[in-house]
Amino acid sequence: MTVALQVDVRVRREGSGFSLDVAFEAPPGVTILFGRSGSGKSTLLAAIAGLVRPSGGRVALGDEVWFDAGSGVDRPVERRGVAFVFQSLALFPHLTAEANVAYGVDPSIGRVDRRRRAREMLDRLGVAHLALRRPATFSGGEAQRVALARAIARSPSVVLLDEPLSSLDEELRDGLAADIRAFVRELGVPAVYVTHDRAEARVIGDRVVLIEAGRVRAAGSVDELLPASPRG
Repeated sequence: MTVALQVDVRVRREGSGFSLDVAFEAPPGVTILFGRSGSGKSTLLAAIAGLVRPSGGRVALGDEVWFDAGSGVDRPVERRGVAFVFQSLALFPHLTAEANVAYGVDPSIGRVDRRRRAREMLDRLGVAHLALRRPATFSGGEAQRVALARAIARSPSVVLLDEPLSSLDEELRDGLAADIRAFVRELGVPAVYVTHDRAEARVIGDRVVLIEAGRVRAAGSVDELLPASPRG
């Protein structure tokens, strides 16, 4: 059964003059939020995850309501089943790669099985050799792969990615973007991916929502809205 993420949120930042008023639907696959820095993309991801409480609107995954201002529903972050990959990656510096990934696995699973799952995910992303090393020893691409392994290891219902590849060179970025796209397809869940890089969006995205000054300017296919050669 296809389950889409339905987003209709309003966020007001008192005193800043900024407001976010965005509605879109993200079916299984990768939906790109594309726009300039400061357009509200990261705030929107945080609202979907439950890290920011909207001033109005509704967020739901199929029939499962996560937030509804009208009825007072506001499901906690930990009960939304969301995997969030930040630009900063947020790996725990004192933990090994294996322990970082195991941390993302369902805590109801026994410790041995969590570790086994972590090893499997590191191996699938080509960084099994990092299992017993700590983040300070990782290259940029290795850190990104460990962060992705941690996010996917929990078998999330929605994947949210906030410019996770922005610090990498083009070759590494394209390879990891392809991996992310493959994992999202395998999971069969909606993924919402923030970027302002056209080439990256074209590699990973199935559809695009163009965000400008806190509003949706357009929504449609990658080829339609982000052609390989920009018009004009």
